[in-house]
Amino acid sequence: MKQTNLSDSLANQIETLILEGTLTPGEKLPAERELAARMDVSRPTLRGALQKLAARGLLVTRPGGGTYVNDGLVRSFTEPLSELLKQHSEVDFDVLELRHALEGVAAYYAASRRTEADRASLQARFDEMTAAHGRGDARAEAEADMAFHMTVAEASHNVVLLHVMRGLFTLLSDSIVKKLETLFSSGSPSFEALNAQHSALLDAILAGEPEKARDVAFEHLVYVEDSLREMDQEEKRVERSLRRQTPFAN
Repeated sequence: MKQTNLSDSLANQIETLILEGTLTPGEKLPAERELAARMDVSRPTLRGALQKLAARGLLVTRPGGGTYVNDGLVRSFTEPLSELLKQHSEVDFDVLELRHALEGVAAYYAASRRTEADRASLQARFDEMTAAHGRGDARAEAEADMAFHMTVAEASHNVVLLHVMRGLFTLLSDSIVKKLETLFSSGSPSFEALNAQHSALLDAILAGEPEKARDVAFEHLVYVEDSLREMDQEEKRVERSLRRQTPFAN
């Protein structure tokens, strides 16, 4: 009975790590021996806890490949939209409009609830994002941008908001990153504006100013959306010009 209770308690601890986003969808857990040592439990107790979580669909075990946090929930959310985005690129902007609402709320609560650990993480992600500019790797720079925004969501301490945003960012990674690469390209005038917006958002959160943080997040995403729309329009103008020059080209 004691063993069963300990196993249940351990399962609850791991479930909490998944719920709060400490363990992310698709993440591989440490090897059984290492994880048991970290959790200060026996391997049979750990094995029992993992089996309970697997039975509930929170973990999946791959033969010879270890145990992973189930990413089925994220995939069930993103896969239908991913197919839609492949066929209709204009849906990108519907996703951005949803981000306006979600990230405004995330920034508001981050400014209200951030801990000292959150403050350190936010500053670190901001520094990484700034340092990435000019290195000639626009994709890495775009990914650093998304990591900063996800850290804001984590600092909101709203687990539902965090998981919804994580699903959106999984969706955005394929559909928007190429456009963000252009926005973050070395020498682009957009960088200075974007960096100033990120800096203002960081300052508002660290200073504990919820309304200002929400407003800055909203203004930032409006700027991103407007910039991407202008890029799309420019691409369409170029395509039209090329068609006029070679109307019957394959």
